[in-house]
Amino acid sequence: MAFTNYSDFARNLSLTLRPEADNRPWPVMLKTELLSGLTVALALVPEAVAFAFVAGVHPLVGLYAAFLVGLITALIGGRPGMISGATGALAVVMVALVAEHGVEYLFATVVLMGILQIAAGIFRLGKFIRLVPHAVMLGFVNGLAIVIFLAQLTQFQVPGTAEASGHGMAGGEWLTGLPLYLMLAGVGLTMAIIWLLPKVTNVVPAPLAAIVIVAVIVIAFDLPIPRVGDMASIEGGLPPFHIPMVPLNFETLEIILPYAVILAAIGLIESLLTLNLVNQMTDQRGGASQECIAQGVANTVTGFFGGMGGCAMIGQSMINVRSGGRTRIAGVAAALFLLSFILFASPLIEQIPLAALVGVMFMVVIGTFAWNTFRIMRVAPKFATFVMLLVTVVTVLEDLAVAVVVGVIVSALQYAWQNAKRISARAHVTPEGAKVYQVNGPLFFGSAEGFQELFDVKGDPSLVIVDFAESRVADQSALNAIEAVAGRYAEEGKALELRHLSRDCRKLLSRTGLIVIEAEDDPEYQVAVDYAVQRGLFSDGAH
Repeated sequence: MAFTNYSDFARNLSLTLRPEADNRPWPVMLKTELLSGLTVALALVPEAVAFAFVAGVHPLVGLYAAFLVGLITALIGGRPGMISGATGALAVVMVALVAEHGVEYLFATVVLMGILQIAAGIFRLGKFIRLVPHAVMLGFVNGLAIVIFLAQLTQFQVPGTAEASGHGMAGGEWLTGLPLYLMLAGVGLTMAIIWLLPKVTNVVPAPLAAIVIVAVIVIAFDLPIPRVGDMASIEGGLPPFHIPMVPLNFETLEIILPYAVILAAIGLIESLLTLNLVNQMTDQRGGASQECIAQGVANTVTGFFGGMGGCAMIGQSMINVRSGGRTRIAGVAAALFLLSFILFASPLIEQIPLAALVGVMFMVVIGTFAWNTFRIMRVAPKFATFVMLLVTVVTVLEDLAVAVVVGVIVSALQYAWQNAKRISARAHVTPEGAKVYQVNGPLFFGSAEGFQELFDVKGDPSLVIVDFAESRVADQSALNAIEAVAGRYAEEGKALELRHLSRDCRKLLSRTGLIVIEAEDDPEYQVAVDYAVQRGLFSDGAH
């Protein structure tokens, strides 16, 4: 796009950083976005380090991923205000790959993962997130809130014991005595400040103020509360460009492709669901396909700069939105602040007490959990309640991607079963002696058997008319069911006429020799059939 003068360029840059709907004065908006970004950056540090330990890689690998993925998705993502970085959902998949093949194969996998996500965006596969039912969304949100809560419990362990054991939370030694009581007090004070401060002033984001106040108290009195530096040192340089040192052959592809597919799917599912959630909170729409491409570009770049890859982070996104972050500025600021921590401020950041960051995340849990679920469960259909609970449990026990897939499949099966029971027919005899069956309800694989049971082949007259004006032929199973009925009438020496079928159905069924009556009021829709049906190769039940 060409700009005729500086003002055009400035206006375009302004709209890129801030949508037109944001009518806050620039100084107020900029202050809010920067402070929100700082709050998010502080919350990103322990998460990135912890997830790096989970994946079995150096903490800087997680921090570099948080910086690069966060920066790129903030610039070109489909939802301003969303925060991306290294996540636990991806880390748990990476463990086996790193343990068996090493970190270089992880970098190659992240590059391939990003390429797959870019392809998903180009082919607009992100639109399929619309197929996720509301019950699944509620289960996802509640399950993720529980996962975020459980992830914070590792901070109540003696620093270093969980990582050294290699078994995460289960292998760590829990804090006891005074350190535990001080940790709980710090968490409680942080949560109290976050809750009370907005009632007094909104000059500073409440989570940031809480972190600063609790940190000052802990450092000033030298309280024995675990600090960020007790987890690992975050000091480092700029992420170096690094081509993954793996053999470029088919054997390498066989190793990394299955992991890349799984990681790409998990990353996109979590990112798109987070996008929908932020959309609902901000009452704005985000671009699913654009988000897919942004995640893909971010991961491809990250793989070449020594990062472990990532996706959208619902916890940090909630912190950003609730702190007032609505534009790309907050996400960019969070990434740049994180980089500055690594380069310049690591001694200071390492002194921040974990109690303050845990308190922030606990407030995120409270804000993320859909508390109206309990009210919905009392009035919603029992099956919707079952799906919500199922997705929540699977999210906690397995991972987000599995939970969403399970929820969608179960919901789809229930929908198919309900529609399968809707097939019915009203029958009457015309003055000419022909019997007319007026089919009602969708005809598809689930209702095909019920459709065949509607007809009294032996008792019907010599001419039978099947009217599909109030039905819809949906797939190959439906076509085969029509053929099967026609075959039974043919065996009895009776004629069968079909009426009010779409042009697509008429074209396919005409190849079988069935009598299909064409009329001006025939419906217009496409039938979902496979290649064999399109080629006229399905079984001919009429002959």
